[in-house]
Amino acid sequence: MFILIVIAAGILSRKTPLIPLIVGDLLYAVMMFLIIRFLFIRLSYLKTAFISLSICYLIELSQLYDATWFNSIRNTTFGGLVLGHGFLWGDMAAYTLGTAICVMLFQKIKPFTPVN
Repeated sequence: MFILIVIAAGILSRKTPLIPLIVGDLLYAVMMFLIIRFLFIRLSYLKTAFISLSICYLIELSQLYDATWFNSIRNTTFGGLVLGHGFLWGDMAAYTLGTAICVMLFQKIKPFTPVN
């Protein structure tokens, strides 16, 4: 249920010019964290964060790959939502921040407190 809410919020964030683009990227990382957590419920939060952040990074890095067949997938609505368009370092920062927020919320810790 939370995954669908985050997806809807992420899509809406791209349709509203008043919301900075970084919010959609942050929500993308939150969505990925929730999906990995749902699929691997027994995994620790830090391992969940590592896997979900790695997927986000790989998807962002895939935007540097310029092949006709891959771009044809990216140019579909679903492909564009999943794979995105154009590599940005700022997106990597947003994914990192979104994942860190998830870990903090799930662990119920204060920021800057070491995680065991």
